[in-house]
Amino acid sequence: MKINIYYGGRGIIDDPTLFVIRRMEAVLEELHVMVEKHMLYEEKNSIVTLSQTLKDADGVILATTVEWYGMGGYLQQFLDACWLYGDKKKIAQIYMCPVVMSTTFGEDRCRLDLEMAWEILGGISTRGISGYVADASELENNPSYTTMIEKAAENLYRTINQKLPAFPNSISVINQKVSSTRHINLTPQENEQLSQYVSDDSYVQKTKEDIKELASLFRDMMGAEKEGPDPEILKAFRSHFTPLPGFRGSYLIRVEGWKTPLFISVDQLEVEVNYVDRDRSDVEMQISESNLRQITCGQITFQRAFMGGLLKSKGEFGMLRDLDQLFSFR
Repeated sequence: MKINIYYGGRGIIDDPTLFVIRRMEAVLEELHVMVEKHMLYEEKNSIVTLSQTLKDADGVILATTVEWYGMGGYLQQFLDACWLYGDKKKIAQIYMCPVVMSTTFGEDRCRLDLEMAWEILGGISTRGISGYVADASELENNPSYTTMIEKAAENLYRTINQKLPAFPNSISVINQKVSSTRHINLTPQENEQLSQYVSDDSYVQKTKEDIKELASLFRDMMGAEKEGPDPEILKAFRSHFTPLPGFRGSYLIRVEGWKTPLFISVDQLEVEVNYVDRDRSDVEMQISESNLRQITCGQITFQRAFMGGLLKSKGEFGMLRDLDQLFSFR
């Protein structure tokens, strides 16, 4: 049996999560488990390739510390790499134990985020550890805490050893509907090579320049695209805007055949609707011109278009539902 530990904190001396994973590592080694530990802050330049380290693991421990809000960026990068380059068939067989210690508020939310992320990847979540610790010495000097940590390690070992089944959940079904990530059938060797290319900044930059040049060439060959020419669509969004108290967010709608997307920014009582391309938005959508006109004419809603596969979306999924309240075209 092999269990990998991925620590996403900053590695500071008094980080309580470090004590927890050291104790769990010791217990697992006593049970003759092969443990491979990855300190992501030390391997930050190769995080993209770490998804390939899952291929021979039976279980993983995802550990982080909430210092101000949510999980650290290193662990988020690792999960992103698993989504983009990981072997989903292999991940589906891996049990994950979350370990989240907090020096502020939010350890339970972060633990749930880790469980949700792993289940979206297709893996199996097990009961983990989460708690608030003002001082790391409290963990070391309290035998009850040490016992709880050891029990968690033993439970993970027992779950993997017995291959305990888990009830199916709706996340995998929802994931198939809302995911806009295009999956490419690659061998594990090709996946590993691709992730290594992605971690090479110079290669990525050169590839982006090549793609941009090719896109420009094909646009010239196919003729100029429209700029997003219809002022009526802008007028429709501006005239049907209904403010939501306290709401702030931005949407980028890429319309097939239009060179410039439609950008919508809402700041409580104010709204900006223009044809402009922005690097950042909370929600990015893709839709055909005819389907967008159906929405602005009140024939269908954004939610119905999304559920019917007429609209693709990525970003803050919850904010997609707010569009039908912000812009009521009926």
